Amino acid sequence: MANVSVYNMEGKEVGTIELNDAVFGVKVNEHLVHMAVVSQLANKRQGTQKAKTRSEVSGGGRKPWRQKGTGHARQGSTRAPQWTGGGTVFAPVPRDYSFKMNKKEKRFALKSALTSRVQENKIFVLDELSLTEIKTKAMKGVLDSLNVQKALVVTKEADQTVALSARNLPDVKTAHTGTINVYDILKYNTLVLTKDAVAAIEEVYA
Repeated sequence: MANVSVYNMEGKEVGTIELNDAVFGVKVNEHLVHMAVVSQLANKRQGTQKAKTRSEVSGGGRKPWRQKGTGHARQGSTRAPQWTGGGTVFAPVPRDYSFKMNKKEKRFALKSALTSRVQENKIFVLDELSLTEIKTKAMKGVLDSLNVQKALVVTKEADQTVALSARNLPDVKTAHTGTINVYDILKYNTLVLTKDAVAAIEEVYA
């Protein structure tokens, strides 16, 4: 099991914690991690783009001129794609970009992402994260004491004070153990977890 230092809010080391290898020490599967990221980004796409084909634009009902003898190229409609105001060839239509991953695949992708952060020494564990008031300066002070800039901060449960204190920090995102995902873990350079968040993650994914 990997041993990771535990820090207080002032950035001082106050102990260590053993991370469960079933969650934080698996063999990293890059393919599943890639699939999880692509799936999350694809599921966010609206897919509402639309353009009209030649059958959908108005007008163009009659043949603009007779087939032969005019000197012009033959034309059947003024709404064909080569005409101004004509329809679009292979026009985009609304579609659903989302695709699903198996439950086991999603779980292992998350474990792989967490393991990669441990292997890269980009994980910090706090003994607690309790702010008395909503203050961006206080949250920034905690991160500065850990020498962390771009971070995903994870608490056990939704903490409104922590979330609102970090809201104005451009490179910081907060989450709780029920909302963590592969994309956010990889997007932010550092993962900051509270001790009880680590325990909750191990309880769910071990």
